[in-house]
Amino acid sequence: MNITDVDDKIIRNAVAEHKSLDEYTATYTTAFLDDCRNLRLERPERLVPATGHIPDMVQAIERLGNGNHTYTSDGSVYFRISTFPAYGKLSHNDFSGNLAGARVDVDEYEKADARDFALWKAPKEGEPAWETALGPGRPGWHIECSVMAIKYLGETLDIHAGGVDLIFPHHENEIAQSESLTGKPFSRFWLHAEFLMVEGQKMSKSLGNYFTLRDLMGRGYQAEAIRYLLASVPYRKQLNFTLDGLKSAATAIDRLRNFKLRLETDRFAAGVDEPLTARTAAASERFSNSLNDDLNTAEALGAVFEYVRDVNSAMDSGAFGAGNVADALAFLNRFDSIFAVLEPSAKAGEISDAEVEAMVAERNAAKKARDFARADRIRQELLERGIILEDTKSGTRWKRK
Repeated sequence: MNITDVDDKIIRNAVAEHKSLDEYTATYTTAFLDDCRNLRLERPERLVPATGHIPDMVQAIERLGNGNHTYTSDGSVYFRISTFPAYGKLSHNDFSGNLAGARVDVDEYEKADARDFALWKAPKEGEPAWETALGPGRPGWHIECSVMAIKYLGETLDIHAGGVDLIFPHHENEIAQSESLTGKPFSRFWLHAEFLMVEGQKMSKSLGNYFTLRDLMGRGYQAEAIRYLLASVPYRKQLNFTLDGLKSAATAIDRLRNFKLRLETDRFAAGVDEPLTARTAAASERFSNSLNDDLNTAEALGAVFEYVRDVNSAMDSGAFGAGNVADALAFLNRFDSIFAVLEPSAKAGEISDAEVEAMVAERNAAKKARDFARADRIRQELLERGIILEDTKSGTRWKRK
């Protein structure tokens, strides 16, 4: 997993807060990793920051230049998309009518008009820059991801994931520069996750209808219920995230936990019910096949809950035998090795320093955006969790009650 610790937004915000890139990004990196841990995400073998790979990016840009894929203008180096005829093959957009030589400096742009994009950006006053063979400046966002992916995963990836908003221009640009570098397909498969809806509306800061993991956990929702809800809809379909849905997720987890407890503690008659053995095998096969079918998590969960219903009925009628327990538990463990929701979270303890710092930073950002209502909510949430804030001329200080 690459940690993007230098891009347009980060630089803009770091400069506004009079912080170095390291100072600004450290808080968010720590908070992000805390969130991953709370959500029980498997930690990648490598976590690599973009700022630790500037020489690799410079070398890649020089190689692209040697292949006549780049040109320089006003100290910046641009990728010439006309040198990559397959441009647009991921997004399936027709870019044939684009103006030759039109270029764009920003990392993200909304219009579906392909333009030559910046691989290396000339320095601006007050912004961080590196002295390199390309001249002073910094890398563009797109080249960062390609270079780190190729370095650690090879010239052709098996799976590249991301949100649907990244298909164009980011992933299209990644393909162009990566395949121009290697002459090989950049990724065999692309998994693009759909956006969340919140209470039937698109989630956005402008609407004020978004939650952070900390928001939800601060309200008493368990991380495993959040994880379950997010995984309950296949990644290519939009999930309407609601608090009622979160409560239903917690109820579903309780049902599974109660089923496991019954398997582990009830006394069953000796022997094995062969139809139930076959039923367990069929449920396990359907579960695996569903996940193998483009991660159809909804179908996989359906297989689990239909099985739980059938086995509970068999237990009630006395048909379930002691010899069926091991297979049933093995299937449940197989389910939880992927969904990871059966083990209850530890009771909420004292909020960590890193989490406090992240929330203070979020409050400061809200104040700068003049979203004083959100800033007040964050202050109140911290107060309820035992943290007192003090705004001073030198910044916000905090202490524990």
